[in-house]
Amino acid sequence: MKTKKMEDAKKMRKWMLLGFLSMAALSVSPAFPAFGASIEERILKAWTRGGDYTEGSGLQSVSLKVTYYSAEYIEALVRSEAEKNLWTKDEEERYKYNLLKTLNLEECIAFHVNFNTTGTPVFLQPFDRHLKLYAGKKVLEPVDYDKRFNFKLQGQRDGMIWFPRYDEKTGKNLLEGIKDLRLVISGSISQATTRAGDVRFVWDITGDDPSILNSGTAANRLELDRLIKRIEKLSAEKSTLQVQIDALDKELTEIDSRVDELQSQ
Repeated sequence: MKTKKMEDAKKMRKWMLLGFLSMAALSVSPAFPAFGASIEERILKAWTRGGDYTEGSGLQSVSLKVTYYSAEYIEALVRSEAEKNLWTKDEEERYKYNLLKTLNLEECIAFHVNFNTTGTPVFLQPFDRHLKLYAGKKVLEPVDYDKRFNFKLQGQRDGMIWFPRYDEKTGKNLLEGIKDLRLVISGSISQATTRAGDVRFVWDITGDDPSILNSGTAANRLELDRLIKRIEKLSAEKSTLQVQIDALDKELTEIDSRVDELQSQ
């Protein structure tokens, strides 16, 4: 069972990395030129959805962009950042490792959301109640999100949302055999979106191949992290079982001793 100290340390690492991740995502979120854009830029744009919404009287406007972290997007983002910053291969792999660790794709489906509001503030609290992800017939709710969305929103704010990747009961990968993902954001989040109803964004994921992320130094480091966590978990389970075994051994010894005593009478 994880201690409170371990949980607090995990949360601290996650939110420190979240700041780095949000800045990276923002660097590619603006619209790219239709001509002359690199392959990476076109890929980055292809996985981002957006919309602009205005309240009837013009008192409030909301611009919304959502990015799905597909394997193709992640690879393009890493290459784009490496080229822009003139990174060495080691620096590129370090960036990829931190990115993948923050996204936690082994357990979650990750999205980056960017709000830009003008006029009357938007109040999203609690933000997770406004979100649903449709994966085939499954309707998923967030397992975590950037808590800054719970505060009064005016101007620009961005952050992450995570949905479960595996079925809690069966352990099945929820994206297996799925053709598209549909993220629905309740129209009640703001005056600007109320008239239009729920905001819906759709991604075709049939051509996305997560296996392309399973190579390189970053992938090896992530595998090492997973194996270390597995060792820690198995060691904890072993310790618990050892306590039970020791108790049984003690009881057997006491019983054997009493049996010998009775037989000698």
